[in-house]
Amino acid sequence: MAGQLNPNLLLVVPLAPLAGAVIAGLFGTKFFGNIIGRTASHTVTILGVLIAFILSCTTLREVLNGSAFNDVIYNWMTIGGLKFEIGFLIDSLTALMMCVVTFVSLMVHIYTVGYMKDDEGYNRFFSYISLFTFSMLMLVMSNNFLQLFFGWEAVGLVSYLLIGFWYKKPTAIAANMKAFLVNRVGDFGFILGIGLLVAYAGSLNYGEVFGQKEALAKLIFPGTDWLLITVACICLFIGAMGKSAQFPLHVWLPDSMEGPTPISALIHAATMVTAGIFMVARMSPLFELSDTALSFVLIIGSITALFMGFLGIIQNDIKRVVAYSTLSQLGYMTVALGASAYSVAVFHLMTHAFFKALLFLAAGSVIIGMHHDQDIRNMGGLRKYMPITWITSLLGSLALIGTPFFSGFYSKDSIIEAVHNSTIYGSGFASFSVLAGVFVTAFYSFRMYFLVFHGKERFGQMHDHDAHHHDDHLGLALGQKPHESSPVVTLPLVFLAIPSVVIGYFAIGPMLFGDFFKDAIFVADAHEAMAEIAKEFHGPVAMAIHSFTTAPFLLALAGVVSAYYFYMIDPRIPAYIKEKFSPIYNLLENKYYMDKFNEVVVAGGARLLGNGLWNIGDKILIDGLIVNGSAKLVGLFSRLSRKIQSGYLYHYAFVMIVGVLGFLIYFMPFPFAK
Repeated sequence: MAGQLNPNLLLVVPLAPLAGAVIAGLFGTKFFGNIIGRTASHTVTILGVLIAFILSCTTLREVLNGSAFNDVIYNWMTIGGLKFEIGFLIDSLTALMMCVVTFVSLMVHIYTVGYMKDDEGYNRFFSYISLFTFSMLMLVMSNNFLQLFFGWEAVGLVSYLLIGFWYKKPTAIAANMKAFLVNRVGDFGFILGIGLLVAYAGSLNYGEVFGQKEALAKLIFPGTDWLLITVACICLFIGAMGKSAQFPLHVWLPDSMEGPTPISALIHAATMVTAGIFMVARMSPLFELSDTALSFVLIIGSITALFMGFLGIIQNDIKRVVAYSTLSQLGYMTVALGASAYSVAVFHLMTHAFFKALLFLAAGSVIIGMHHDQDIRNMGGLRKYMPITWITSLLGSLALIGTPFFSGFYSKDSIIEAVHNSTIYGSGFASFSVLAGVFVTAFYSFRMYFLVFHGKERFGQMHDHDAHHHDDHLGLALGQKPHESSPVVTLPLVFLAIPSVVIGYFAIGPMLFGDFFKDAIFVADAHEAMAEIAKEFHGPVAMAIHSFTTAPFLLALAGVVSAYYFYMIDPRIPAYIKEKFSPIYNLLENKYYMDKFNEVVVAGGARLLGNGLWNIGDKILIDGLIVNGSAKLVGLFSRLSRKIQSGYLYHYAFVMIVGVLGFLIYFMPFPFAK
């Protein structure tokens, strides 16, 4: 029976992982003398996330039965008419995100028991990932901008700790600082967007702001002819560009691979990078008021989807290939948001969370088997040594490239169809980008798959490109063979492989063409992309069968065949292409020189501005003119006044006579004035 959800049970969902994080972080680390040990640390954190997952599933079931919740949990303070509150908004969108976040987090927690078993920071890592789960849950469950911003910043802070988990490693320290700074750029826009909405709507509560959307749509941004809602939505999306790694704020995500593999799966599959996608979907009532903002979202997503995929083609680090795949797929989700297909974006967010977490964790299993060698050029033939990792990686790769009947197929093809039917400015370029991205995704995904699991065994020998591995005691020694990972590592792979294959088949109907998001997502009547693809949908089986004759399937097949021929049949072709098109290769190798641009232009400009403000503003104006200048002026006045303080009586008498004479001349009438 439909009704109000229990707020106490809802409160347990984020607090259970928080409790685990606090216990493991305080009593399981050197801070309090490691009182509870490793087993207790991972037990309490896994138990906390398990409780959150069970309650999230229960919440989703209740929501599907018609229950909901939108109320204040705690009133922090009131300033004038503005209320600062902690509250929950639980609808189908939130309940779905809660289940995805807690399930992937649970799998990562279990996997970490095996992956991090030899790491001295074992307990600290469990504390961090539980704290990360708490932060993401607070973000998705919020019903107001204050709590949204708290969760937004909390996931950024914990990601800083996790990316730089190995804090004695210089590259990890550089990577976490890079992630932190780039996200501050996006968050500056995010808080400006929130500030604009609060200033003109007078409330931090979603419902109250959305209730004033018609009035907000008529306002003009002061001093311009721009619509206020356009400026606010673009500012909000700039925040999403940082968190969800959209061009040009994408540069932090590949470098974040310096963190341990479990956190790569957690950050880049279901939590931090999807926060921006979730936020825009939640703000759909506002974004639907501005076609300009939607067009901006669409074009940024298109650039990210296509051009980040190109970078995946030339990567040799197994984790970086998957990282650039994440960038590209986030671009697909963003394109769907720009086409007003919010439900499709969230659908792809869900399917992507499962198969991308699977691919990251499978990559970690390969890294364990290869004795922490991450270079795919040193692998090959792992299929017979690591059968579970092999088959789950294959399933994840098939889902990623959109193979019919796999989960990624239903969400990815729906994005392509939605963009094709969109009338938003930039949809032509977006349609080309997502279609071309199908070939690119299939090519780099199966390039990695073939080089890792098939072909000649290239491990256990010295290579020119990996000599540093042997210096660091990484990689397999001569004669060593890889081996399958322990069950605590492979079991999460199996559990993630199941939804990677089947969830799309069962979810596409209710999520895209049913009433699953009826009260959570708003689409204006003028935006007909979803209505158009609904006319063509005749069930998941018919959709999959029909796809065998469509361009996306043919492009994906061409990508797989090309990768197989290039790397299994005739490896001379990639070498020839690299030699003949070296300028393009160098462009990709240097990641479009975005890091160089940021270093020279952005950081250099900031340094130039800072030096200018210091030299002119601080040294000349403040120190030179105001501080030292005022002191010099007082000193000059003192030196002059000192000269007339002689101590002689006749000097003072003379000054008095001159003063009286001047007084008389000034105030007495001049005798010859008339």
